Amino acid sequence: MAQEGDKSVRAPTSAEALAEAARLAGKAGGLPPVHLWNPPFCGDLDMEIRADGSWFYNGTPIGRPAMVRLFSTILKREGDRYFLVTPVEKVGIRVEDAPFVAVDATIAPDAITFVTNVGDTVVAGPDHAIILRGSADQPRPYLHVRAGLEALIDRKTFYRLAAAASEGEQGRAGVTSQGRFFALEP
Repeated sequence: MAQEGDKSVRAPTSAEALAEAARLAGKAGGLPPVHLWNPPFCGDLDMEIRADGSWFYNGTPIGRPAMVRLFSTILKREGDRYFLVTPVEKVGIRVEDAPFVAVDATIAPDAITFVTNVGDTVVAGPDHAIILRGSADQPRPYLHVRAGLEALIDRKTFYRLAAAASEGEQGRAGVTSQGRFFALEP
């Protein structure tokens, strides 16, 4: 462990220790308050979230959905980097694209409710924008989930949004949720 004034960092913790810390932090229900935590950086962990939403630890898929869900609750983004944080430590992880994937949506006249691969439910609106990146022939739709964390909207869900689209701002096709129009084309 780093000493007072020492610029070195201690060896990253294990995935098991992080999982236990996440379990304890989430006991009160809901998501842990990672936005309030600013622990010291402890190094990088060999953990990766691939573009398809699968999580890997030491090159091996994490096969337990409950474990992935647990890790997703302590994920934090700072700039272009991603970290798993607890009240006492912060470890860096790699994210290929977006940390989550929106795998389904309920499209109602006044709201679009998404479900992510880790079980989050997010209603698109002023605080949870649908963002379109990429090009007209290769659109990359995302949903803001929380605190700078996004979900790539999977193809089938994007096609369902496109089927529900109507003409809106500046003649562009899009969808409306919670009173906010989201263009589905550049």
